[in-house]
Amino acid sequence: MEQSTVAVIEGKRGLEPVFRALDLIDYKTIIGRFSQVLIKVNFITTMTWDSGATTDPVVVEALIQRLKQLPIEILVVESDATMTNADKAFEATGMAEMCNKYGVKCLNLRHIEDKVKIKIPDGKAIKDVVVPRIVAQSAIISAAKMKTHMATKVTLGMKNMFGLLPDKFKFKYHAMGISKVIVDINTVLKPHLTVIDGFTAMEGRGPTEGTPIEMNLILAGSDPVATDATCSRIMGIDPHEISHIKEAAKKELGNIDDIRVLGSQIADVKQTFKRK
Repeated sequence: MEQSTVAVIEGKRGLEPVFRALDLIDYKTIIGRFSQVLIKVNFITTMTWDSGATTDPVVVEALIQRLKQLPIEILVVESDATMTNADKAFEATGMAEMCNKYGVKCLNLRHIEDKVKIKIPDGKAIKDVVVPRIVAQSAIISAAKMKTHMATKVTLGMKNMFGLLPDKFKFKYHAMGISKVIVDINTVLKPHLTVIDGFTAMEGRGPTEGTPIEMNLILAGSDPVATDATCSRIMGIDPHEISHIKEAAKKELGNIDDIRVLGSQIADVKQTFKRK
């Protein structure tokens, strides 16, 4: 497996740090061969970006501005969570208002009837997933949030892909072993690009009950394992101790160690996150 590249950019909340991160990776080649791209946000709650719980609309706005330069249809997507209606979250977080400004549709994946079943080779927890057909046919950008998670230690780019499942009641997957489920999903629905919003992150009792922490960081990469591993290290957590990152690396979904970091170096931006 070739060495992976991850961009780490420091900067106050705004479009420019996201542009700088994207410009350090070959996003045009990665995304440009598709006719449609889905920007998957993290809306496990209706809390706004400054809580550290949900994806910042500014990050998505920067992505939209860059993607508008390509001949590609853009959709911002999420599905309902057990405790959250995605449509309400789009409105409450300001995401819908921002997307309307650019003529980009916010889509709740739970309401799409045209679905396909995808078999998972060597699935450890689940043998297949049923998702909207557009998920299987589009480029996917995991626009994740930098935060801790009480069950999986961190919730970053790969964990964000769990939300592509259109089921509202997702607790059943936790009972199957959520870390294994995350790896299974990323085996067949690996994001083409991961962009992690660390303008305001969350430490402690994530994914919703933690404390906001200002990091002023954006990470971006085409290798989801490497991007999550780099972010984990910035958070002061060894990615080898995070089950879904470690197992994804074993499954050769990406690199956990052989990573070239561009922009700011980990040691310069690292801050040990509280875990409880």
